[in-house]
Amino acid sequence: MQVIFARVAPAGERIRSPGSVVDTSPYGAEDLAVLELRSVTKTYDGKSTVTALSSVSLRVEAGEMVAIMGPSGSGKSTLLNLMGGLDIPSAGEVLVAGRDLSRMSEEDRSLFRREKVSYIFQAYHLMPTLTAAQNVALPLHLAGHSRKEIESRVEAALSSVGLSPRASHLPDELSGGERQRVAIARALVTGAPLLLADEPTGNLDSVRGEEILHLLQRIHSEGGTTIAMVTHDSRAAAACSRIIQIRDGRLESDGL
Repeated sequence: MQVIFARVAPAGERIRSPGSVVDTSPYGAEDLAVLELRSVTKTYDGKSTVTALSSVSLRVEAGEMVAIMGPSGSGKSTLLNLMGGLDIPSAGEVLVAGRDLSRMSEEDRSLFRREKVSYIFQAYHLMPTLTAAQNVALPLHLAGHSRKEIESRVEAALSSVGLSPRASHLPDELSGGERQRVAIARALVTGAPLLLADEPTGNLDSVRGEEILHLLQRIHSEGGTTIAMVTHDSRAAAACSRIIQIRDGRLESDGL
């Protein structure tokens, strides 16, 4: 199956003609998804203090595809949550597109995530009572786009992942690989320049996992999307141009 990626304009942009985009967002084009962590520490307080991350510093340039690896409990998912502004550090700075997420209000951080960050999860997180197309459309409805624009973007996103014929199917009527492709289409539909993936092949067999990896590689190479992917899968890591190893909450190695 050949997958052709359609141009899906990010929130705040309108397409004038093929290949021509006007940026009307509050963030300039120069801010595209450079991700930087500066001496980031994350602790959780309970009966005792647990340090999930300790003094982690790293930089991901726009357009990179990066794998984050490490044993269970090493801090990988915590790192990914901080990168996407789902959590804030106990100390240090997390900058996405030049903005320090920890200094934003929750409302501003939510708006920033909506425009600049998209997510793919191991468990898909699809609404079981909604069709594939309706699941893909959800973030656009939340952002207040018009019905016409939503239909156009959803059609383009599903076509991009080869699922146009399955648009009206419910998640239970789709295979695991198809569900993950719906989740990828949902991530693509917003046009966010930073894509965060948490074990995107974790629930798939080797064949379906390879399909998803090839799809992510094409998204990266053809769309210029910056991708950071947490994975235990050495094949998934090999698909990336750089591998970051986390152990015991610390940066163990960085394959720059």
